Amino acid sequence: MPDTVVTVEQLGKCFRSGAETVRVIDRLSFEVASAGSMAVIGRSGSGKSTLLNLLCGLELPDSGRIAIAGRQFDTTHNTAGPDATSAWAALRKQSIGVVFQEANLMPAMTLLENVQLRASLAGKTAGDERHWLEQLGVANEANRFPDQVSGGQRQRAALAMVFAMHPAIILADEPTGSLDRQTAEDVADRLFEVQRDTGCALILATHDQALAARCHDSLDLGGSH
Repeated sequence: MPDTVVTVEQLGKCFRSGAETVRVIDRLSFEVASAGSMAVIGRSGSGKSTLLNLLCGLELPDSGRIAIAGRQFDTTHNTAGPDATSAWAALRKQSIGVVFQEANLMPAMTLLENVQLRASLAGKTAGDERHWLEQLGVANEANRFPDQVSGGQRQRAALAMVFAMHPAIILADEPTGSLDRQTAEDVADRLFEVQRDTGCALILATHDQALAARCHDSLDLGGSH
């Protein structure tokens, strides 16, 4: 039976809007296993990006528990202080790969150097960075800079960066949202193919119903708040 990589129990998150308290995430519970994939769907403002931010520690929940990649963060036991901040930072560096809508590459470094940097920050010394560029179909552009390649090639390089760190889980926020349909389908093919081969977990926030349908499970956060 696959190991559980993410467990979320009764998660809650509120924001202040003037005098009003807006509950964005309300008593949310789910699990994702290794090699599993879950699409997070819902209209703009429904909390998709907020949920991903909670799952990588960029925001802290108001209530509930998150267990991810072997670490537990429970608001009922006061694990939201400096120790939790350090633990989240270590997880993001070593075990949680994050993919954004726009490729987050260092402009002064080649695609290969970007991948090498991300692997190094994660403490990975396998030396397989070029392999991941090959897996994502951009090995021929390895020595080019981000502004010398297309948007689709930059996004594939961003995926190579994530896989080179050998993460336990990938959090992808609209990873094909800025690409044309054909390029988006190609990038998605590469993402799911390599995710399946590596066995890491995937949580993907998207408006794209066709992309969401490729995941094992889905979580509908509903309408805007």
